[in-house]
Amino acid sequence: MKRATHPLIFGWLLMFIAAAPANPYLLHLPGIGGHMRIDDLLTTGLMRGAIDAQIEIYDWTKGNPGMPALTNYERNRLEAKNVTDLLVKVHRADPSRRIMITCHSGGGGIAIWALEQLPDDVQIDTLLMVASALSPEYDLSNALRHVRGHAYAFNSVYDPILSFGTRNFGTMDRVMGESAGFSGFIMPAGADKKQYAKLVQVPYDASWMRLGNAGDHIGAMNVLFARTIIAPLLLTGQLPKLPSTQPSTQSMPLTPALSPAYRGEGAGVRP
Repeated sequence: MKRATHPLIFGWLLMFIAAAPANPYLLHLPGIGGHMRIDDLLTTGLMRGAIDAQIEIYDWTKGNPGMPALTNYERNRLEAKNVTDLLVKVHRADPSRRIMITCHSGGGGIAIWALEQLPDDVQIDTLLMVASALSPEYDLSNALRHVRGHAYAFNSVYDPILSFGTRNFGTMDRVMGESAGFSGFIMPAGADKKQYAKLVQVPYDASWMRLGNAGDHIGAMNVLFARTIIAPLLLTGQLPKLPSTQPSTQSMPLTPALSPAYRGEGAGVRP
């Protein structure tokens, strides 16, 4: 004979379920190639690195990747508005829900433009830009106003796509020159220093070669690197440092990049 569940216990269970916070929402924006295997590898690595979130990949290229996705500035701004609307919808459904954005290459432009268009009362918790294809002096102030925590920007001077490539074909904001994902963001004159204090620049570390990251355009987009480096950074705000001879994992404190001419030295990650 089955026992009937006590109504009080059932009520407490319902209250507990209702009070449980929703999993964070993580939106990933691919590069100009659209949704590719590297994007799935990155998100898989994040999940294996204990990022317990609802993960969505939004392909803003809409089946028209490559050069059209890089050069169609007006369409890209409209796609950024679609991302804005998506973020607002998630926030309005549960204002207490944590929101994170990760993006690769051209997706960095879409992410920044989407954040710029958010209503004043909407913020995300964390932004992660891998190999951003925006120009270094693009003013991030308005976008960073909508980031509650930090905006992390991984860059590498070994990335030919963001040096030779964007010098010849342009950045997402249509500047013919190196991208921020190559040399780092530079705080332009008139930018908001308070907002730029949220920006943490992470230059390439040669020790990451052991994790399959050679510093090239897709080096950070693999499962092992995402699990070992990116996921802990998003969870703790500390950048794991690979041990040399020590058996235990160390971490490096991160400092916001306030230098008006950051070029991968001085600001960003300190040993």
